[in-house]
Amino acid sequence: MKQSTPSDKESTLVIDRKSLVRRHTVRLTEPDPAHVLTVGNGDFAYTADITGMQSFPAHHDQSAAMAERRLAVNTATMSTWGWHAMPNPEGYTLPDAMTEHNTVRGTVSYPDKFGIAAMMGGDLPEEMRAGAWLSANPQRLDLGRIGLLLRPSPDAAPETGPGALRDTEQCLDLWTGTISSHFTYAGQEARVTTVADPERARVAFRIESELLADGLAGVVLRFPYPSDGFFQTSDWTAPERHRTDLDEVTDTGCVLRRTVDDTTYSVRLSWSAGVVGPTRNPHEYLLTTDSDTLELVASFSPEGEIPSLDDDFTSLAQASAAHWRDFWTSGAAIDFTGSADPRAVELERRVVLSQYLTAVNCSGALPPQETGLITNSWHGKHHLEMHWWHAAHFATWGRPELLERSLDWYLSILPEARATAQRQHYDGARWPKQTGPDGRESPSDIGVFLIWQQPHPLYLLELLHRSRPESELVTRFAELVEDTAAFMVSFVEERDGTYHLPAPLLPAQEFYDATTTEDPTFELAYWWWGLEIAQRWRERTGRERDKQWQRVQDGLALPHRRDGLYTAIATEPYLKRDDHPALLCALGFVPSTPLVDPGVMTATLQDVRADWEWNSAWGWDFPVMAMTATRVGRPDLAVDALLMDTPKNQYLPTGHTPQIGSLLPVYLPSNGALLAAVSLMAGGWDGADGECPGFPAEGWTVRHEGFVPWP
Repeated sequence: MKQSTPSDKESTLVIDRKSLVRRHTVRLTEPDPAHVLTVGNGDFAYTADITGMQSFPAHHDQSAAMAERRLAVNTATMSTWGWHAMPNPEGYTLPDAMTEHNTVRGTVSYPDKFGIAAMMGGDLPEEMRAGAWLSANPQRLDLGRIGLLLRPSPDAAPETGPGALRDTEQCLDLWTGTISSHFTYAGQEARVTTVADPERARVAFRIESELLADGLAGVVLRFPYPSDGFFQTSDWTAPERHRTDLDEVTDTGCVLRRTVDDTTYSVRLSWSAGVVGPTRNPHEYLLTTDSDTLELVASFSPEGEIPSLDDDFTSLAQASAAHWRDFWTSGAAIDFTGSADPRAVELERRVVLSQYLTAVNCSGALPPQETGLITNSWHGKHHLEMHWWHAAHFATWGRPELLERSLDWYLSILPEARATAQRQHYDGARWPKQTGPDGRESPSDIGVFLIWQQPHPLYLLELLHRSRPESELVTRFAELVEDTAAFMVSFVEERDGTYHLPAPLLPAQEFYDATTTEDPTFELAYWWWGLEIAQRWRERTGRERDKQWQRVQDGLALPHRRDGLYTAIATEPYLKRDDHPALLCALGFVPSTPLVDPGVMTATLQDVRADWEWNSAWGWDFPVMAMTATRVGRPDLAVDALLMDTPKNQYLPTGHTPQIGSLLPVYLPSNGALLAAVSLMAGGWDGADGECPGFPAEGWTVRHEGFVPWP
């Protein structure tokens, strides 16, 4: 059975959304440093261990896990607004990290004096130090850890790991956004319920146990210094570098004021009954009670804002339940019940968990980092080439408001993007690859040469417009669209009437020589499609299509072929068979264009599938294959791609997809890409033949509703 009934009203939904979601409730029965659960709202998230709190940070410490070659995920508290910069006594600025490259436009400067190799090589040479500081700063803050302090007797040392816990059971009820945790310690049961405010930076707990009244349990708050490590979140070894002040203490609340160099923020606590005070450890505070039940609400606020606590645990739990019920009953849903293919249950689980994880981590006011609001990667920076994978699916799943939240940020950094283009002798605005909230590019010997992030704002806006065609998006983003396209037209190089994407550049498959690489297959198709979107935007504002843009579209070089197949780039070595098979994006991720022959792409897909180093691929590469297979009429290959059994395509019980061990134990582009692919496979695109073009007719029963067709 295949059907589509778009509807956002619960009374008219075809699919039983509650049953669909709740059959994939996350259930954990033992402590595992790789298994963490998160509650949040897109701009704030709290990540818990098996206790439902952040009780055993050492057990989840990624730095230690890296040294021991095991998998772990930090249990941090993060936000889109919490950022910090280390002192900069040398006064480093971006020009200090730049190298000049010769082009037909003259000398172009790129901030490429830094890279992973430099960081991993011990002491940095002098010429790399500016790039290192600029890459590391600002970094995203771990706002603090709120956990249980457990000890076998009131005077004993606290437990540092979960080894003494017994009968551990934990579940994340996706339908209500509630973590429920149960365990036994010192012969007594404990129950912890954890929820997040759906709108503000607040987390609430209800702790029920005789351990509290017996003095064997309390709530401990710990505050680290930030880390400037590449994949690190917190530094617990520098207590002298920050301040924590206890203020406004009452019988039922207090404020903890944090000063971290030039960054300040506050944490307001409100509890049902108890006493708070400092421990012997710096930046550590303990809340105790003589009751067997403790309710606690923690509110985090940036400098200049007054943290409020006008709700108690019960009201926040009710707000969380209402929010997630509204989330799950809005937009699209897909149900594989009745499918004969045994893989259907696993695919449905991945789809449901990915919706939750991307809503919590990727729907905020800023583009997310690859590890969301769970732990830091690349200093917590946004990778704008990944923004599409994180968030495009919100529009095609009928939840466009979750995508729109982050698009205004592009308007805020438009002056910075224009300055980059001008410095490099181009028109318009050039979007950075890796950046913090201010839009300043991070030095990198790879990232600054990438170009596939450039059309992303255009594509995201087009998907948003398809969901809300009558909105004011067209006028609000008209200038951004114009400047984005102006750079694209300025960037190409004309030779004998053909327009090329010239060096220096790197394609999405990053491991080529930037100084010689030209005309990558994916980027050529994406350039055409991005300019086509910009042309349509002009028409929507009552203007004619731009003639120069059209000349570039019509004259773009065709992707290079060899032996009847597309290659990744048009220069030697033409194709490497590891990392991202991004050439497939030219038809699948990108809709049909005059540049790409579907027959050649079908043959290329089959060649890539049969002969690629899949252990080197990344989590979003498998959905890429599925999107290409869907567009070329091979649904069998689409499903196989999504469920390929290979290390970086494994989904943990929590829904996370580790990529490179504890360096990158969470990778949300995998989850967002999966949702994008499934929406294309089920909802189709303009002019697609039949229902569910990405699912085989045999073995699959697909019920779906609410998808917005792709272009």
